[in-house]
Amino acid sequence: MDLLNKFAKANKKYFKYIVIGMVTGIANGLFGSGGGTLAVPAMVYLLGSDEHKAHATAISIILPLTIVSSFFYIKNNLVDWTLTYKVVTGGIVGGYIGAKLLNICPAGILRKIFAIFIIAAAIRMIM
Repeated sequence: MDLLNKFAKANKKYFKYIVIGMVTGIANGLFGSGGGTLAVPAMVYLLGSDEHKAHATAISIILPLTIVSSFFYIKNNLVDWTLTYKVVTGGIVGGYIGAKLLNICPAGILRKIFAIFIIAAAIRMIM
């Protein structure tokens, strides 16, 4: 019976991984972003991940999802390459700065900044 309980717990955990991945992928593919806004809270509250590791892991999860989504966007000629080239430079610099700040930002402050960002994005989308 103990082996059966271990098997059930392992399957439940893997099921959570798959559901989090699918929801994250759907959001990223459908909206062009947003997967991380779902992945981070899911990893923290459903999987018990550390706040910093959840943010860093979300970036690693989003990369392959973005590559797959980008393939379909490019294939359907939906990418504005002029805009892409202009914005990607700032994005690279911002990504570097953000990764450095993640290492020094306390979890409580990180959570509050993330919440403010999500709320502001939601309000902007509603208005």
